[in-house]
Amino acid sequence: MDRRRAWWLPAFVCFFAIGSVEPVRAQSLSVYGIHMDPYDQDARDFSRASYGGGLQGSFPVPGLGNLVAGSAGIELVNMLSETHVFQDPVTGFRIEQQTSQNYFRFYLGPEFGPQGNGFFRPHVGAHVAVVNHGISVDIVVPDDTDRENELRQSVSSKNRASFGYDLNAGTDLNFGKWFVTGGARYARSFNVPQQLGGEAVKIHPGYLQIYAGLGLNLRGVD
Repeated sequence: MDRRRAWWLPAFVCFFAIGSVEPVRAQSLSVYGIHMDPYDQDARDFSRASYGGGLQGSFPVPGLGNLVAGSAGIELVNMLSETHVFQDPVTGFRIEQQTSQNYFRFYLGPEFGPQGNGFFRPHVGAHVAVVNHGISVDIVVPDDTDRENELRQSVSSKNRASFGYDLNAGTDLNFGKWFVTGGARYARSFNVPQQLGGEAVKIHPGYLQIYAGLGLNLRGVD
C-alpha cells in the first residue's frame, strides 16, 4: 500500500483505542444544513454552490475531561444537477441530457473544545472520512404539456468511493436540553473520480462547507 495514501490509518487506530476504554453513549445529536462551494477558482469554473444536510453525534472520551469528544456523522449533498438541451433545427424535436451527482460522506474523529453546560461552546476538530460520489446521467424526451409523460432512459449510473479528511471550526449556543450549532469546514478527498457526465466536467477534491443546525443534549455533563 502506498504510504502517502494511508496516513489516515493511524488516526483510525488511535481514535478507536481511546473510545474503546469503556462503553460510552452519545452525549449530543444534531442535524444541520450545508452550503458547499468548490474551494478554488478553477473548480468554480465547472461547478456551482451545492446544498445538503447532515447528522452528527458527539461522544465523550473517557479520561480526557470535558475538553475532548469524539464525533461521527453522515452528510449528503447534491453537488451538481445540470441539463443540456439538444434540439433539431428543422423539426424542433429536442432531447435533454440530465446529469446529477450526489456527495455522501461518513466521517469520524476528535473534537476539541468545552463540552460542559456553558452557553458558548466553541470547538475545532479534524475527521477522517469515506466519501461516495454517486453519478447518474439520463436522456429525456420531455413533454411540455405534461411532464409526467416524458420519456426517460438511464445512460449511466455509478458510485465511486474515496477517502478524505476535513478540518473544521465552529461553536454551539447551549440552551439546556437543546443547542444551536454552526461553523465551517474544509473537506478534501483523495483519488476522486476524474470526470462527470457527458460534458467531462472534472470533479475537484476540495470543498468549503458552511453549516448550521439544531441539536439535542442527550445526557448531562459536568
